Amino acid sequence: MNRRDLFRSTLWLATGLVTGCSRHKAKRKTEVFNSAIRKLPTGLPQITFTDVTLQAGIDFVHSSGERTHQLPEDMGSGAAWGDYDNDGFPDLYLVNQPGPWGHPAGDHSPTSRLYHNNGDGTFTDVTERAGVANRGGFGMGAAWGDYDNDGFLDLYVTNYGRSVLYHNNGNGTFTDVTERTGVANHRWAATPLWFDYDNDGYLDLYVPNYVDYNVKGMSVSQLSQWSGANVPLTLNPLVFSPVPNRLYHNNRDGTFTDFAPRLGVADPHGRTLTANFSDFNFSGYPDLFIANDISSNHLYQNLGRGRYRDISAASWIVDNRSTMAAAIGDFDGDGDNDMFHTHWVGEGYALYQNLWMEQGGHGLLHFEDAADMYGCGSIGMSDAGWGTFFFDFDNDSHLDILAVNGSSLEDAADRNRLVAQRPFLLWSKGKDGYFDLARCGAAGRALERAVVGRGAAFADYDRDGDLDVLITTNHGRPMLLRNDGGNRNHWLAVRLRGSRSNRQGIGAKLWLRADEKSYYREYGLQGSYLSCSDPMAWFGLGRTDMVDSLTVHWPSGTRQAFRNLPINQFLLVTEGSSKWGREPPSPPH
Repeated sequence: MNRRDLFRSTLWLATGLVTGCSRHKAKRKTEVFNSAIRKLPTGLPQITFTDVTLQAGIDFVHSSGERTHQLPEDMGSGAAWGDYDNDGFPDLYLVNQPGPWGHPAGDHSPTSRLYHNNGDGTFTDVTERAGVANRGGFGMGAAWGDYDNDGFLDLYVTNYGRSVLYHNNGNGTFTDVTERTGVANHRWAATPLWFDYDNDGYLDLYVPNYVDYNVKGMSVSQLSQWSGANVPLTLNPLVFSPVPNRLYHNNRDGTFTDFAPRLGVADPHGRTLTANFSDFNFSGYPDLFIANDISSNHLYQNLGRGRYRDISAASWIVDNRSTMAAAIGDFDGDGDNDMFHTHWVGEGYALYQNLWMEQGGHGLLHFEDAADMYGCGSIGMSDAGWGTFFFDFDNDSHLDILAVNGSSLEDAADRNRLVAQRPFLLWSKGKDGYFDLARCGAAGRALERAVVGRGAAFADYDRDGDLDVLITTNHGRPMLLRNDGGNRNHWLAVRLRGSRSNRQGIGAKLWLRADEKSYYREYGLQGSYLSCSDPMAWFGLGRTDMVDSLTVHWPSGTRQAFRNLPINQFLLVTEGSSKWGREPPSPPH
């Protein structure tokens, strides 16, 4: 049996799904909603997202001083959740810039900050002791990844200019190993992505690069047309040429080599802000999706053995809208991964439904934009979308969506300010589609607030059984939004520990079956803009009180199956072990 057949048989055995058989194609939705005016249904979740940023000890402000009307200062910054000290509680890294563009960083300039999770709902700033301030770097994004498989998460921070890789020393401190490892990049980098593209057991690093921001000879008083508005030439991304991306192959000796040109995934003509991976057709290797601003998006199919093929047009995924972020998840529950994209003003959102299962699990990959069939397309027409992700915030078993908005157009009344916009919390009612709970106050006042949003990431930071949210804002404070009420339903969270595969288990596939319902998750999908969420596989179970089975298929090819699992637990699954364990700490009762 070849690898593709092995994946296919695992899927059928693990989930019992019938949508993969061409004789049993699921009925596709045909009704088109005007998602901007849909009325809320009955039975809304009784959940409030409460802003606890300051009371949790996160005293952080993005940048300082007045804007200088330069594009890099308006695009940042992001956040990254990761348990760097392995105590069971996710810690938080917030990326910053040292102040206005072109001003030299001083001793008191803002820096990026690392907040240690104290396990009691509060955080402590440990940046200086840890040595991860990214001092002087014009910060953009960050992502945690254990590149050397030593059991401790390392940190990559993207900047305009030299990006930085911090090696985790295992004692609460980090060492800048950028030059030694060869990943400095020295371009305007955006959202970093850790994934193991060749399944050799070591994480590789994809670094998207935006544009060649050369403003020599330009003045902020020079105006240009962009998105129907007069904007300073220095703020118009169309003025600047795109630059190639990097795919740093892990040499397994502590160094990396840029394989992007060799593999054909540098995308030199795209203004890339986000990249994400998924094995969309269960070939056994992760495909690579590239989200570009004012440039066509690309999907590269991983053929294995160090080969990629551009299937952007053939898969119907080509999209010339300005894509800021791409979230990946199985929103329709049919057993394959779909995509949600945020776009610029006047372009709406996109919800690309993967047709792999409906094709019988064979042939070419195809995607269709079903956003307005599910009520989440035109709702974003007036907004500039940035960070986004799939997550089940009410644990009802359906994947919901958070979409963060905030214009990078200047306020006409005050050119020193950008236009603030409110986020969307798109609650899934299954086949009835998505409904926004944020702007109508159905999820708490914090989400009604207009901000210049940028990054977004989720984690159950207080380990109470529901997913919390962190939103970053440009030239403002972040918002740590505690989920109050999401744990009324049951849930199960699974952390992976690889042995033959990469230590984090990034790219593993999990199939869970409970009460005749099947769930599919791919471990470590990051998505969002300049940010990364806790990679833990999260399953909302509704009122189901027992998990019948959990099957894990690791990147190495190892398969494990567990039966009759408890609910409302944080489980730890180690590759090759016949038993599961509980990840510390035990959840509160």
